[in-house]
Amino acid sequence: MTHRTLRIRAAATALCLGAAALALLPAPAGAAPSPLAGDTVKVSTGKELQAALNAAVPGRTIQLADGTYTGNFKITAPGTAAARITLTGSPRAVLTTPTGGGYGLSLNGAPYWTVHGLTVTGAQKGIVLDASDWVVLDGVTVHHTTMEGVHFRTSSSHGVLRGSAVHDTGTAHDGKGEGVYVGTANTLTDRSDYVQILNNVIGPNIGGENIDLKEGTTGGLISGNRFDGNGLTGVNYDDSWVDVKGNGYVIENNTGVRTVNDGYQTHSQLPGWGCGTVFRNNHSDLTGATGRNPAKYAIDVTNYDRTGCPVTVTADNTVTGPAALVNPGVPVG
Repeated sequence: MTHRTLRIRAAATALCLGAAALALLPAPAGAAPSPLAGDTVKVSTGKELQAALNAAVPGRTIQLADGTYTGNFKITAPGTAAARITLTGSPRAVLTTPTGGGYGLSLNGAPYWTVHGLTVTGAQKGIVLDASDWVVLDGVTVHHTTMEGVHFRTSSSHGVLRGSAVHDTGTAHDGKGEGVYVGTANTLTDRSDYVQILNNVIGPNIGGENIDLKEGTTGGLISGNRFDGNGLTGVNYDDSWVDVKGNGYVIENNTGVRTVNDGYQTHSQLPGWGCGTVFRNNHSDLTGATGRNPAKYAIDVTNYDRTGCPVTVTADNTVTGPAALVNPGVPVG
């Protein structure tokens, strides 16, 4: 073997050893690890979390250790249909804001994320989605926000909130602070369509409706939830668990207790909206409802028109307490 060959091999060995040594050096403070897509990034501080969110790529999982993460955390990196991005932690991984203001967790232009297991608290708004389609919020807990707990808005379509708990929202007690809010009031440009709210516990101490479905939104599914209206005030028209102002929603297999006036309501805030809702197999306990309206309904259809604004109420809906199932003139079948 020539001296030249020996020199080349020695140089290559030195380069490999140098790269290995660099790989063993700790990352700078606040920097996120940078594994390949599909790997898991583990974080344990607020700085690490935001850095990992900034560096997220399709297929990656960000794993939160138990503990408190202080900040207004923002997600802007998109996943893909073939490779979602996952943010996951136990309920003991708690996101909170330093001042109680802003959003606990914001997704903006960030489709195809799954947020699993963690807790968001101590913010103005808990989890807010803007222009973020196909986002799944799974098994999260949101509580003690001054305004709404979870908000799908700015045309965030095909979102899912499932198996989660939302309580103690709207802590300002001004008739605002819905548990889950879909769309934007007084506009038809927010097409947060086909949102599914499934098998959640929403309440108690929700400052507005447990769920508010705004005009301009279409085709959502509200199924298998348990509503507790303790906390409704009636101050800002918040006197039911669910207020439907969008079109073509299916409301089914839900149960509710403690309300001010009604269980479910439909309204036409703008012409042609608040129509086409289907109510199936919902069980409403209106015992103790003390609202100002003398008539109380499990399902209050305020804008029924058989041809122009139909609503379907099936016979398997039930009501308990001094209330009617639905207002006069609305067929049940």
